[in-house]
Amino acid sequence: MAMIGPVQLLTVAFGPEAKSEGRIIEELDVLEATGQLRVLDMLFVRKEPNGRLFALDYQAESMGDTVAALLGLSGSRTPDTPPAAPSPDGGGAFGLSPAEIGGLAEAMDPGVAAAFVLLEHVWAIRLKAAIRDTGGVPVAEGFLTEEALAPVAAELAAAARRLGDPAAVPPTPGRATGRSTRRH
Repeated sequence: MAMIGPVQLLTVAFGPEAKSEGRIIEELDVLEATGQLRVLDMLFVRKEPNGRLFALDYQAESMGDTVAALLGLSGSRTPDTPPAAPSPDGGGAFGLSPAEIGGLAEAMDPGVAAAFVLLEHVWAIRLKAAIRDTGGVPVAEGFLTEEALAPVAAELAAAARRLGDPAAVPPTPGRATGRSTRRH
């Protein structure tokens, strides 16, 4: 079986005044082209004033089928498959549960549209394997908001300046990153 990186369901809501400029798709294309992410599936939905969900067409055939199944929006169901390896945390949930995923679209307000993007973090394939192989168990993960980062904003800005722009210099094997190379 091919190794797959961590998979994230990114949900972005757009109010009635939002502009569709294609910038998000352009950025996802850049991340795919550089091998950082892979877009596994994408679905755009809008919640009508009567509360019904309406899937918006996307240019690729069958695009959105997997996300629709995860959200419970289609007749197809995702197969009930066990995890690839036993969970060392005794089966405790990490990430979004199936019930939470299914409730994402239903929780949208009428008039709001959302993009549901299923992303594979290709950059983290080996990191995921190293964590699992050493018996590590992820406890929490998530993007931090600007409000959460505010107390350490100055330190983060200094670290970013010290490390440089990661988009400007492609990583090379053995390049110093400012992180310890000690093995655990």
